[in-house]
Amino acid sequence: MDTKELLKKVRKIEIKTRRLSNHIFGGEYHSTFKGRGMTFSEVRQYQYGDDIRAIDWNVTARYNEPFVKVFEEERELTMMLVVDISGSEFFGTNQQFKKDTITEIAATLAFSAIQNNDKVGLILFSDQIELFIPPKKGRSHVLRIIRELIEFEAKSKKTDIDQALRFLSNVLKKKAIVFVLSDFMDDNYERTLKIAGNKHDLTGIRVFDKHDQEIPNIGMVPMLDSETGEVHLVNTSSSSVRKQYKSNALYLEDYFINTFRKSGAGVINTRVDESYVKKLLGYFKQKG
Repeated sequence: MDTKELLKKVRKIEIKTRRLSNHIFGGEYHSTFKGRGMTFSEVRQYQYGDDIRAIDWNVTARYNEPFVKVFEEERELTMMLVVDISGSEFFGTNQQFKKDTITEIAATLAFSAIQNNDKVGLILFSDQIELFIPPKKGRSHVLRIIRELIEFEAKSKKTDIDQALRFLSNVLKKKAIVFVLSDFMDDNYERTLKIAGNKHDLTGIRVFDKHDQEIPNIGMVPMLDSETGEVHLVNTSSSSVRKQYKSNALYLEDYFINTFRKSGAGVINTRVDESYVKKLLGYFKQKG
């Protein structure tokens, strides 16, 4: 992709997702994700109605009149976007690839965060850590994140969510808001998810296509495994083949939902042809 085309794509995503974050998600994000608590701001003279428990006795004794401590919410937070860029994300049978939907959701969340003066970071993963951008503030930083989401090419097409969660726990020492965006065509990450869930405010966003779940009866067709590059001849006329395909998809979906919920993490399921806006808003309101 040349620079002009890339900038055009970045601008298009910025316009769409920034409008969403400004008009829809800004307030919901702020009320859903609270600061780390209350931090000392200043002392001022006691006023009628102030809580006597807030009196600063040292300052009061020094000036021989009552002073109270003033606290404010320690608002600044860190958001980390953990994004799957393995081969299966380049699949979509309707309006767009799963990767495109994931990029839009990630951009919307990032703009919502900087609107509240929070830091945003990015981890791109396959079965290895492909890219890590440490958390920072500002529009130019978010635009860099969007550029990477659009054009970064993974070295591997496979998926390892466990590896991504291990890296997350190693690089983020303080509590953060973490969104893991993937189609979650993987399992065996329960233990590392529990560790990350105990430390961070964690949400899994599963973006999937309807044909991830079932295949139509269209006879004998060649199918490309996007994570291994292998082509298999599949008899979609066979009811047992279609049943096995659907059974495997349901297993991975159930594993995702149950594992995240057991770890105290949130869950969002959105299909590429559905409105992720409604899903995110509903989740924020429920969580808030």
